[in-house]
Amino acid sequence: MSATANLESSAAVGAGADCTSSHAQSTTDAELQKVFDQFDTNCDGKISLEELSKVLSAVGSVTSRDDVQRAMEEIDTDRDGFISLAEFSALCQSNSSAETDLRDAFDLYDMDKNGLVSASELHLVLNRLNMGCSLEDCVRMITLVDCDGDGNVNYAEFKKMMTTGTIANFSSA
Repeated sequence: MSATANLESSAAVGAGADCTSSHAQSTTDAELQKVFDQFDTNCDGKISLEELSKVLSAVGSVTSRDDVQRAMEEIDTDRDGFISLAEFSALCQSNSSAETDLRDAFDLYDMDKNGLVSASELHLVLNRLNMGCSLEDCVRMITLVDCDGDGNVNYAEFKKMMTTGTIANFSSA
């Protein structure tokens, strides 16, 4: 997966929504700002190459410095060396391949690649993104979308959650 696709998936993970799908219009400015702020760790209103690299690493992406630089060049349309909120928004609203992006977002959570997201995997990813949830919080989040009662979220449940707006309840559990 390219660094740009990894960033799109990271944004989806941070937003708790597939911001690259046709549902991008439902992603509010406040949600987008929240995700942008998580990437902008020094709060200067822009994402640097270093911040971009840290986000990609935090979600488990093994991306070379050259790949991160290429992604930055692709996203940084005003060529100032940073990703602005407007550039980040444009990335999130690009409609590349919603299904692929959704699968990539799911795969970021599914750390052991067994096709299920457990509470411990969710806990690990959210804490890597500095979202500070307890394991108990993650168990409650999983319970909200676990239709088959197995204690995990499979891809179908994840997809339903992302496309029906259940994520608002998921992230506030």
